[in-house]
Amino acid sequence: MDILKNRNFLLLFLGRIFTNIGDSLYYVAAMWLVYKLSGNPFYSGLAGSLTLLPSALQFLTGPFVDRWSIKNTLVITQVLQCILILIIPITHYFDLLTVQLLLIIMPIVAFIEQFAYPAQSKALPLLLHKTQLLKGNSLFSFAYQGIDLICTTLSGILVALFGAITLYVIDSITFAITALLFVSLKMPKQTEANTVLSTKQYFTDLKEGFSIVFRSLMGVFLIGSVVANFSIGMTMAILPSFADSLGGVRLYGFFLAAISAGCLIGALFSSWVGKHNVGRVSIISFATGAFFWFLSTIVPFQWLSIFLFGLAWIPIGATNILFATIGQIVIPNQYLGRINSVTRSMGTIAMPLGSLIGGYTANVYSSQLIFALASIGILFISLVWLLHPKLRALPKADEITADTFELRFKEESGKGAAL
Repeated sequence: MDILKNRNFLLLFLGRIFTNIGDSLYYVAAMWLVYKLSGNPFYSGLAGSLTLLPSALQFLTGPFVDRWSIKNTLVITQVLQCILILIIPITHYFDLLTVQLLLIIMPIVAFIEQFAYPAQSKALPLLLHKTQLLKGNSLFSFAYQGIDLICTTLSGILVALFGAITLYVIDSITFAITALLFVSLKMPKQTEANTVLSTKQYFTDLKEGFSIVFRSLMGVFLIGSVVANFSIGMTMAILPSFADSLGGVRLYGFFLAAISAGCLIGALFSSWVGKHNVGRVSIISFATGAFFWFLSTIVPFQWLSIFLFGLAWIPIGATNILFATIGQIVIPNQYLGRINSVTRSMGTIAMPLGSLIGGYTANVYSSQLIFALASIGILFISLVWLLHPKLRALPKADEITADTFELRFKEESGKGAAL
């Protein structure tokens, strides 16, 4: 594949793979360890809420990502995560590990990630021609979901065989390897100069990011995303107790693997999806995902439930890649960090609340009921697109410009795609 002959893209790609191995193992180990140390699904919900909360605050990192050296940001974030993750097995060795310590470390690690992922997204269009972006994003997502699929499937077995603490040690090693890969990365020189960011300029950039998003169609789309992510937050919070009631940590890994498998298959179809009208495809995709999600809650067989749950994530995975690529094409690179941060933050702002409420309601109502209600959140996105005439009429991906999304930039105003 020609795209892999690009040395810098390959280093970024390999770094993404190793950090994804760590992330996948870490999430399963962390949620399960909190549940087992506390014995209460509420603490799983609290852990999920605290881990998801930094995603809702990612808009605060955008102005920094736009002005800091991309390479330095990537390297430093991996080193910090490596050190923090290593604290958990060390405190366990000295018999000092508590639920409270986990609840402190988890959100800090998650907050550091909010600098790393926008930096990776910002690096991609600088290393690839815009005609290669859809392929590059698809490859990133395919590798990410493939790794996630393997690791989440095995993680339940690994936790059962070796314990969650061993997974933390492996996790810290993967972050160290990723840091070494990113050290070897060579970014274009004009993008690597750190820019001094005054407090006044920081808030100006922050305000500008919000203004661009909420004066465009992106703001309308975020309405559906907020509701959907609230439902996803609830689902992720109850998964440990739900899986435990069905068969233990092994099934927890399989349910998480179903999400990854669905997104993985969806990533494979993202290029095909991009050849069709985005509005129409989005409506059908999210409605189909909601249908399979709901079916997974009412079937009487465990493995059929896992299979249907995985099917629900195929259209979601395909459209997510499509939206990411469109954003990288139509948004000028100097705005990409703050706009991506705002959209991600606003889209996920309801996930911590959903996780917290999901953990609480798991003590009151059945997990099956919560699962069924979560499918409504996915359907809501489809309804928003169906009822909004401009979203419904969005053309094919290669026909979309900044003007199509009603995006307005100071320097690029009226130019359409800026890359």
